[in-house]
Amino acid sequence: MASTSAGLVRANVGAMALTGSFFGFQFVTVLYLQELRGWSTLQTGIALMILGIDSVLAPTLTPKLVERWGTPRVIFGGFVVAAAAYALFLPLGADWTYPMMLPTLILTGLAFALAYGPLTIAATDGVAEAEQGVAGGLLNTSFQFGSALGLALVTAVNVAVTEPGRELSGYRAALVVPVAAALIGAAAMAIGLRRRAPREEEAREAVMV
Repeated sequence: MASTSAGLVRANVGAMALTGSFFGFQFVTVLYLQELRGWSTLQTGIALMILGIDSVLAPTLTPKLVERWGTPRVIFGGFVVAAAAYALFLPLGADWTYPMMLPTLILTGLAFALAYGPLTIAATDGVAEAEQGVAGGLLNTSFQFGSALGLALVTAVNVAVTEPGRELSGYRAALVVPVAAALIGAAAMAIGLRRRAPREEEAREAVMV
């Protein structure tokens, strides 16, 4: 029972870290592209479209990785990839070309595909059938709270650091938040790496939803 409770805590911490870092990064990127670079809404949307790669990888690649390596390791790998992706964006320049941004965008989509689905498995692993709904609701709350917290933190850092005519320094400082959140998620998942991952058919189907 204690093991199950610890797993639930790790899963929900991971959920908050995942969405907090993911949406915080997107917010800063949109500010950079539209406010500093002057890109239109359409241009920005097209540029960030590559993040949708997770919709392709989640039902194809992720289930195979979960089956081979187990849920905790795949989630951990997702957070490591996320931290690396956001760190690559830290030296953000005022004249970066789209190809310079592309590695981070691709890795971010990959990281989300690796972590999001498996987190839904981890959040309900070992939970009694009668309590599955409660566990799922808690996970959704963690996803939503993480998103709000991530946006709030990157906004606060950006506003605190930015000076007139020095918007770029504010964006760079705010990007530290997604990096830190991803590392927190990785640390939370690392604790449970030694747990043997469940390989039931239901778990694989959950990733594909």
